[in-house]
Amino acid sequence: MIRSIRILGAALGGLVGIVLITQHLAVFDEEPWQAVLALVWVFAWAVLGYSLLPYLTVIPAFAAARSVQQLSTLEFVTAILGLFIGLVLGLLLGLPVAALPPPIGTVAPLGISIVAGLLMVGFTVAKRHDLLEAAAGMGIIRRPPSDEATQMVGPRVLVDTSAIIDGRIADIAESGFIMGTLIVPRFVLDEVQRLADSPDNLRRTRGRRGLEILGRMRKGGLIAVEVSDEDAPGVSEVDSKLVELAKRDRRPILTNDLNLNRIADLQGVRVMNVNSLANAVKPALLPGEELHVKVIQPGKDPGQGVGYLDDGTMVVVEGGAKAIDTELDVTVTRVLQTVAGRMIFGHERRE
Repeated sequence: MIRSIRILGAALGGLVGIVLITQHLAVFDEEPWQAVLALVWVFAWAVLGYSLLPYLTVIPAFAAARSVQQLSTLEFVTAILGLFIGLVLGLLLGLPVAALPPPIGTVAPLGISIVAGLLMVGFTVAKRHDLLEAAAGMGIIRRPPSDEATQMVGPRVLVDTSAIIDGRIADIAESGFIMGTLIVPRFVLDEVQRLADSPDNLRRTRGRRGLEILGRMRKGGLIAVEVSDEDAPGVSEVDSKLVELAKRDRRPILTNDLNLNRIADLQGVRVMNVNSLANAVKPALLPGEELHVKVIQPGKDPGQGVGYLDDGTMVVVEGGAKAIDTELDVTVTRVLQTVAGRMIFGHERRE
């Protein structure tokens, strides 16, 4: 396609050069190498047409088409509506200016229309959700049925790949702790699909579980799940794309990825971390309380033994190394909260 346009540009450029020579042939009359100069002149115009025509036609057209494809339907419709309203307003504002003497009276109305059109495009796209609500309130468009409206109440939460393949998101949604609509961007769904097709058995299992969980939530109907085609042009990393989308409309991100959590926090994006929720709902323990735990391995320091509660909380037992594979009654001495979770330290209960 580009090559054909370049050939056409070379032909048009050469034609322009020939036309200019035939109309202004006297320019080369006094030159001794008139024919050579004429050929060089035509060749230069052909090269110019070959180089410039793609940048004046198909390349801008392709760029515009890609930009339009990245817009959602609502963004596209509001942009067209805003452009129409802006051009009408610009025309009305430009009528008095058109009475001024040229060149102001000739150029100013066109400039006012263009500026007003672009301003209204930006305004309508930025306020598209408010305009949609206003149109529904005035009866211009039909509101969604009551059951769909119930699902759409609340925030629109962007979902990360790690939260999908983790497996707990469906249980959390069914428990009612997540309100609103879960938005799964297309690039996140593609990443889950790549995991499901991975040659590595563990990654393939996690990817397939993620796809099953998404299907389970969509069929369950307790929370709305929407696959979105919106993207962040110019950004390659999935985590960076999510942060850009979240910043665009001030939406939260649902994840259990610690690195994404930190990046989003630094940029002022709200994060709903599954691990933080899991740690928050664990029962609080105070020094002096007792636990029953099975020691399954030695600890990091000499003499320590390590066991785990049913919720996965690590319990470090001082002097428990000699009781591996044995169940002990442990008295809590301190509780340490880390970024990776909660750790409980204690010693074997003394009679």
